[in-house]
Amino acid sequence: MNKRRGISWNLWFGITFRFHPLFTLLLLLSVVTGYVVEMLTLFGIVLIHEMGHVAAAKSFGWDIREVQLLPFGGVAVVEEAAGTPAYQEAAVALAGPLQNVWMMLVGYMLMLLGIIPPVWGQYFIEANLLIALFNLMPVLPLDGGKVMQAVIGLWLPYQKTMQAASMVSLIMSALFIAVSVFHLLTDRGGIQLNGLLIGGFLFYSNWYEWRGVPYRFMRFLLHRERRFEERVFYGTLAGPIVVHGHRKAVDVVQLFMRDRYHVVYVLDDRAARICHIIPEQAMLDCYFDQTKRGRTVAELFA
Repeated sequence: MNKRRGISWNLWFGITFRFHPLFTLLLLLSVVTGYVVEMLTLFGIVLIHEMGHVAAAKSFGWDIREVQLLPFGGVAVVEEAAGTPAYQEAAVALAGPLQNVWMMLVGYMLMLLGIIPPVWGQYFIEANLLIALFNLMPVLPLDGGKVMQAVIGLWLPYQKTMQAASMVSLIMSALFIAVSVFHLLTDRGGIQLNGLLIGGFLFYSNWYEWRGVPYRFMRFLLHRERRFEERVFYGTLAGPIVVHGHRKAVDVVQLFMRDRYHVVYVLDDRAARICHIIPEQAMLDCYFDQTKRGRTVAELFA
């Protein structure tokens, strides 16, 4: 059972917005170091950034349980996220940085008109730019990481997609920590505490994601029948999977891609002819049956 930690409140359409403990820690550090105004500005930017995600998700009919606010953005906890199309995930991810773009333009105009002080206006623009660029890094759970995962899924089966995205994210997170520590060896010296905390959080999150791939893949499979039911009823293009009869049911299902309905073509031992044509649901039924999961396709459909 996951323990939910941090300060939370309901703000919009019953969605719970929760301060991640990392955000709370940085807020306390800002009070101690005298950067309260900067931290409150950062909080406002992050909140609007995340509201962009929420608005885009709601437009697709997503059921959002809660939003965790982090110093560099947020993480939306979505019900049945594995069943959403890749293009929707990418659109929702990009909706956050788009908020930073219009905020930078508004801040620049207000600064030109003399409505806001130049010093604060410059910080506001730079903070928006930093948050937007940081979130576009190809690291989960950042927006760029979600887009990366959606793009990888265009070519790889979904299980391999999740593994590849998690591995890239782990490597990038480790590099982020290394750069923060390497700062100690520069002329300025000292460890960048903010960068180290964020890098550590990203590395822990992606290590958790890597270990959770089997669980998330199972959820992905559970939602497939309902997702493709209407499309199959009206007719849809299918993605063929060609395997030999000696392949196990579990191996075949692991070849399923995120946004394609599959039909499995089973070849004989000499690959000379097609022995069976199996619809996706029949393969899923075998996969979820513990007595059939490890058996070969030839045995199951002889």
